[in-house]
Amino acid sequence: MNKAQSRRSFITRAGAAASPLAFPYIIPRHVLGGPDAPSNKLNIAGIGIGGMGRGNLGACKGEHVMALCDVDHNYAGRTFKEHPQATRYTDYREMLAKETGIDAVVIATPDHTHAATSMAAMQAGKHVYCQKPLTHDIAESRMLAQAAAKYDVVTQMGIQGHSKEGIRLISEWIQDGAIGTVREVDAWCSLMYSPPGHAYWSSILQERPKEGQPLPKGMDWENWIGPAPMRPYHRCYHPATWRCWWDFGCGMMGDRGAHTLDPVFTALKLGDPLTMTGSGIVGGNLDVHPDKAKVVFTFAAREGFPALTLNWYEGQEPPRPEGLEEGRRLPGQGGSIFKGDKGMIWAGVYGDSPRLIPESAMKAYARPAQSIPRVRGGHEADWIQAIKQGRKAGADFRYSGPLTEATLLGNLAKKFPGKTLEWDAKTMRVANHAEANTWVRRPRRTGWDLSV
Repeated sequence: MNKAQSRRSFITRAGAAASPLAFPYIIPRHVLGGPDAPSNKLNIAGIGIGGMGRGNLGACKGEHVMALCDVDHNYAGRTFKEHPQATRYTDYREMLAKETGIDAVVIATPDHTHAATSMAAMQAGKHVYCQKPLTHDIAESRMLAQAAAKYDVVTQMGIQGHSKEGIRLISEWIQDGAIGTVREVDAWCSLMYSPPGHAYWSSILQERPKEGQPLPKGMDWENWIGPAPMRPYHRCYHPATWRCWWDFGCGMMGDRGAHTLDPVFTALKLGDPLTMTGSGIVGGNLDVHPDKAKVVFTFAAREGFPALTLNWYEGQEPPRPEGLEEGRRLPGQGGSIFKGDKGMIWAGVYGDSPRLIPESAMKAYARPAQSIPRVRGGHEADWIQAIKQGRKAGADFRYSGPLTEATLLGNLAKKFPGKTLEWDAKTMRVANHAEANTWVRRPRRTGWDLSV
C-alpha cells in the first residue's frame, strides 16, 4: 500500500459512520471536537477553476488545497491567487501523475470534458466532485456511474439543491399523501441562451464561426477541446460561452434540467425513461441548442408509484396550473409542478420553497414530522464528510449518472422532433430509430478514448 492509499484509509477509518443513507446527515465539525487536525484534512485538487470551480473550492475551506489545474491560467488567475500554496498545472493528467498525495478532486470544466477528467481521477483512486451535468453524452453517464462503483471512491455531482431543505420537504409531503397519487409533473426553465432571453448569452453567435481568433496568451486550446471535434479558438466558446454549443455543452436541458429534475427523480423514485418525444422546437441548428422546446418523458410504474408523464418546457413556462390564484406568478426562471389527484406542489429551480397549490391548501396543511435526515454545511460539505465517514454522498454518481442520462435523452429527443423515441436502457439503444443512436455515444478525438 502506497502512502496516498494508507492516508486515505486512515481518513476514512477516523471518520467512519453508520450505514449510508439516501439523504446523509452531516456531522458539524464543532460536534466532532473542533477544527480538523492536519492529518485529517483532505488534500484537494481543482480541475477547471476559473468559474464554478472557484466557488466549489471556496466551499471546501478547512481542507488543504494542494494543486490546481486549468487550461487558461489568465482566466483562472483569481483562484490561483486565493490558493498561493497550491502547485499549478495546465494538464490534469500531468497533475494526477505527479501529485500522488491528492485525496480528492473538484472538477468544473466545460461539459464535454467532465467524463475524461472524472474517469482519470477515479482511476487514480481519487474521490471526485464534478459539476453538473455529469457528462456530455449518454454513454459517458453510464460509464461514470459504473466507475464510481468499481473504484470505490466517494463521488458527488454539483446539484446543490440535493443537499437543501426543499427536496426533502417535497419527498416528505408526497410520502405523507399531501397531494395524493402523482401521475404527471411539469418542469421547466424559462431562460434561453440567445436574445431576447438570457442576457448573459446575448453576444453568442447562432452559427459556428468558420475562422478562429488569436489564441490568448497561455491558453492550452488542445486540452480545452479535449475529446470534442477540433474547432479554431473563438471568444464565442471560451470563457464561459460554451454551454449553448452542441459540441461542448448540454444546453438548458443539461444545465437547469439536472437541478430541476433532481427533486422529481428523488421524490418519485424515477429510473430510466421508457420514451421521449420532442416538439415545439424554436431556434437552434446543428451547431447550437434551440431557444425553446418541449420534451415529454414517460416512465414505468415503480414500487409504490404509478406510471408517470414528465413534461419538460425549455425557454418557456408550462401552462398555468388550475387553482393557482390570480396574480400569483410561477417561480422565477424555472421549477416544477407535481400534479396529484388530490392537489399540487410547486417548487423553484432547485426544489426550493415548495408550496401546495392553492395557497389556502398550504395554510391548512399539517406538515408531517421530518423523516429524512438533513444535510448540514452544504453540498460540498456533504461530499467531504462522506469521504471521512466512509459512506456515499447524496448525489453519488450512481444516482446522478442515471439522472444525467435522462436529461441527455431529452436532448436526444430534441434532435428528432415529432418522433417518439423508445429507450431500451438495458442495451442503451433507441429501439425504434437507428439514426438517434449516433447521439448515444459520440465520436471522440484520437487520444481521448474512455474506458472504465
